[in-house]
Amino acid sequence: MAKRPKLALSPKVKPAQSRAAETYEQLLTVTAQVLADVGFELLTTNLVCERAKLSPPALYRYFPNKYALLHELGLRLMGKQNALIHQWLTPAAFGSAKKLEDAITGLLLETYDVTRETTAGIWIMRALRAIPMLQDVRLESAREVAEQVTAQLRQAFPKAAKEDLELISRVADSMSYAALEMLFDDPSLDAASVMRLVAASLASHVARLQGKQGRA
Repeated sequence: MAKRPKLALSPKVKPAQSRAAETYEQLLTVTAQVLADVGFELLTTNLVCERAKLSPPALYRYFPNKYALLHELGLRLMGKQNALIHQWLTPAAFGSAKKLEDAITGLLLETYDVTRETTAGIWIMRALRAIPMLQDVRLESAREVAEQVTAQLRQAFPKAAKEDLELISRVADSMSYAALEMLFDDPSLDAASVMRLVAASLASHVARLQGKQGRA
């Protein structure tokens, strides 16, 4: 069976002039609004054009399909989430298990707030997981997070095995992502309690590295 050709996901044109940039941003803003209203399964470029009061050729000048719009929204959301890591996981955060638990809790809660405050944030996250052609955005984000966290852990625990630190980083990212989804799936849950529980679990495991280094 012949393989289906890959859809283009990169913007066709990066706007250089202010008017073009406004149109580009308007398309992304409206896409997020439509996504929040109908979900990614019912999202269409025609609906985006209708809401934006633009013709389809105006949209296709910049984005080849709806997946390219979702791809750009995904990159932006992942970028905002990942930028929080260095703000919270500072060298001081590894001073004690309690400090680390507090730092991780703060990081997770702010990540939740950023996602919630982003128009269609949870729908963007769901699209990155559910749509195969968009999963690379999520996977690349996970790799970036793992690299950042591993680098921080290596500074705090220079004697620890690199593979142990990488595993902790990857598990931490997956647990955090799952906690985010759970909170959006069940709004009755208390975000602070959920994130504190996740943070406590991760901090307790990191604390074991301190014990191992002390015995080394």
